[in-house]
Amino acid sequence: MIFRVSVRRSINVFIIFFTVTLLLFINTACTVGGAYFVAPHASATIPPEIAMLANTGVPWQNLPTKTPAPTNPPTATRTPLLLDSPTPTPTSAIQADAPPYLYYVQAADTLPVVAVRFNVSPSEITSPDPIVTDTLLSPGQLLIVPRRLANTSTSQKILPDSELVYSPSAIDFDVEEYVRKAGGKLSTYSQWLKSTGTSTGAEIVQRVALENSINPRLLLALLEYNSHWVTGYPENQNQIDYPMGLIDLNKKGLYKQMVWAVDQLSVGYFNWREGRIIELKFIDDGYSTRLAPDLNAGSVALQYYFSKLYSSTNWLTAIDLENGFPALYESMFGNPWERAQMVEPLYPPGLEQPPLILPFEMNQKWSYTGGPHGAWEAEGSYAALDFAPPSANSGCIPSNAWVVASASGLVVRSGKGVIVLDLDGDGYEQTGWALLYLHVSIEGAVPVGTWVGMGDPLGHPSCEGGHATGTHVHIARKFNGEWIAADSPMPFNLSGWVAHAGYAAYYGTLTRDEEEVIANMGSSGTSLIRRSANDLVNP
Repeated sequence: MIFRVSVRRSINVFIIFFTVTLLLFINTACTVGGAYFVAPHASATIPPEIAMLANTGVPWQNLPTKTPAPTNPPTATRTPLLLDSPTPTPTSAIQADAPPYLYYVQAADTLPVVAVRFNVSPSEITSPDPIVTDTLLSPGQLLIVPRRLANTSTSQKILPDSELVYSPSAIDFDVEEYVRKAGGKLSTYSQWLKSTGTSTGAEIVQRVALENSINPRLLLALLEYNSHWVTGYPENQNQIDYPMGLIDLNKKGLYKQMVWAVDQLSVGYFNWREGRIIELKFIDDGYSTRLAPDLNAGSVALQYYFSKLYSSTNWLTAIDLENGFPALYESMFGNPWERAQMVEPLYPPGLEQPPLILPFEMNQKWSYTGGPHGAWEAEGSYAALDFAPPSANSGCIPSNAWVVASASGLVVRSGKGVIVLDLDGDGYEQTGWALLYLHVSIEGAVPVGTWVGMGDPLGHPSCEGGHATGTHVHIARKFNGEWIAADSPMPFNLSGWVAHAGYAAYYGTLTRDEEEVIANMGSSGTSLIRRSANDLVNP
């Protein structure tokens, strides 16, 4: 891979893709010992020698040149990383006879999202096989895409999707045991948290991983890479106070650092999945790069995370297969691509949502108070919907209404405002379909290990379990550990009501035939919805 920066003339055109997220919280809003690998330090400017390389064509010496191990997935020839200046200028045009991309569909791809990544219209994409336009594409299908992108980042994949999300490959991973055996600072660390009291380092990692459905192996490796907490000890005060690498007084301590980290990983992963990100901008120097359109979501997520910490040159060091984070990850946990082969694709061909009903009792009018928004933290996949029970008063008040099971399943988590239903009943929320219910009162909540049928009571809506300004329930879906966007080719369908996203988080509608319900965080007549015995389940 060759690193080039154009000084005399800019040859890059980057499409700037802005996603404006307006989060309003009105009445029922919610969020909720080996050798060390030394993380690169941020630098304020691009080193002058990099510009010289652009004129000579000499490859940057710190980049990997060896062919990846055979266990890595096949990838296209490595593409040079071409950095755009903070003020882009027009580039030379692609030749009319440039060969097209031959792209093999990845799990969760849709035609519109693939088109956005490649900077073409959906109608320009062809295939030897029929192409579906309104559902998930079949993994492995060949797509022929016109070549419109002159310069992008490397196409080298650095992390499988199943190593980013809390997937089936991690159900047997014991965080506490690994941390204990590693024997570093994390094994003796504890922190007092308002929500849980005193928690050990391993408990914090496991909690953040489970709540956000981010792979705990990845969180441990990032912690080790940035501050050596797992197998050793931090080397300076910044590594003690800011172990995930973000220097911010408001993000001090392990828990807040971890929460920030999973937020960045989720943004990168799901925004790539959903077509809401196509380039990286490096926080330290203002440079940017268009992401290679054939990258997988896990690789984009990791690249996005590092772009929020480092300059463009140090970002390259971090993603270096031979000497950067990927090498550290493999040294800690073995080859991630071998594990991925056992569980991917995370979305099998023909995947469909199972029948689900609205999460409240029949013949009651609830308010649809939150359209598609973050599944756990504010960012990431817009997988969740909010519903509030009828009440004469606003705010966080006790409710006698019941949240009910939208499908039959096994309760695998219950407490602290959260209930998780495992729909395949194997006892793992990392496999198959699972439903998350947030803001369910601890009092009266169904206990872990209970099998519930569709429509059975789970508990009462409340404000417990996270930030909320009014009594309600927050519900989200995930499959094989991955959050499923509410407005997607597999839209959230509850009793025949289909979710549609609005112009920002929490906005949107539910539609059924000619009926429409409009999300309103303050509740209104247009947000009222009723479940009745005549409802069809996913007609």
